[in-house]
Amino acid sequence: MSVKEKVLEVMREAGKPVSAGEVEKLSGLDRKEIDNAFKELKKDSAIVSPVRCKWEPAN
Repeated sequence: MSVKEKVLEVMREAGKPVSAGEVEKLSGLDRKEIDNAFKELKKDSAIVSPVRCKWEPAN
């Protein structure tokens, strides 16, 4: 499972918009990996931000 897939899975399980810090706590992944995954997911329009600094899956 790639880091992007893991980040999306954690977001879905949370059931609410989450910050990168919350994803880090829930997944145990490194913050730099999460930040890179967020950047790629944003570019792919796979995540959206309903609240400032919080993200959730687009679908």
